Amino acid sequence: MTAAIPAAEKGPLALICGGGSLPLTVADLAAKRGEKVVLFPLHGAANPRDFENRPHQWLHIGQIGRFVRLARAAGCNDVVLIGSVVRPAFWQLRLDLRTVIALPRIALGFRGGDNHLLSFIGRLLEGYGFRMIGAHEVAPEILVPQGSLGHLQPTERDRADIHLGLDYLRAAGPFDIGQAVVVANKRVLAVEAAEGTDAMLARVAEMRASGRVRTPVGTGVVIKAPKPGQDLRFDMPSIGPKTVEGTARAGLAGVAVLAGSTIAAEPAELVKAADRAKIFVSGESGGTAR
Repeated sequence: MTAAIPAAEKGPLALICGGGSLPLTVADLAAKRGEKVVLFPLHGAANPRDFENRPHQWLHIGQIGRFVRLARAAGCNDVVLIGSVVRPAFWQLRLDLRTVIALPRIALGFRGGDNHLLSFIGRLLEGYGFRMIGAHEVAPEILVPQGSLGHLQPTERDRADIHLGLDYLRAAGPFDIGQAVVVANKRVLAVEAAEGTDAMLARVAEMRASGRVRTPVGTGVVIKAPKPGQDLRFDMPSIGPKTVEGTARAGLAGVAVLAGSTIAAEPAELVKAADRAKIFVSGESGGTAR
């Protein structure tokens, strides 16, 4: 974990906000700790309604110069990237002067998976004197603890699927493909790629409806884990009520993630959704956030 800087020295926290509820959850938790937070929602990712009553500065993806100028003017030293963002095509970037200057390096950043790209963006911002930190360092409450979050627990059959899924994710991690897999009766049914976890689960539901998946309803697990060597300051795996709903529609038994290395969005609603759908959500040992 990055060494803490005394509050008097580090200035406000810059929060670059993608989509979903997590950015504002982190902002609120940081504020409760006495942190001043400066919000930078991203056009095309963050929901404008979420920021109507909060001071903020909008950014287009690629506006490095605008962010550097505004964050420095606000006195920010620490920066957190949090929230969902659909990876843009290179030509979709909104380029300002600083971005144009860094263009050759940015082109190299796009030649790789998401972890490669996000780590590159982090290094780029660090080059302007900012300190990149993980959302879990600002708000450790968002991390999934070890054990079952709701009333239900995985069975021995589920645990066999979980172990296979974690083994697969460790093996596939160096290829920077995805952070999730669906396993049923020790058979891999689906692997997350660029479509994301929700779309992967929708695909499993479609395969079940078409007869391509014939395991009984209530069999199988979606497993999420960070890639080996992944920089957990960026794109840490996350689950939320939508994950639970997708898992239920796919006819699976539950969700398993690495405890301490996965973010729970709206944890209270997540648990309610899991108990309502009669599926388990389990934090497994074997990974810790850094």
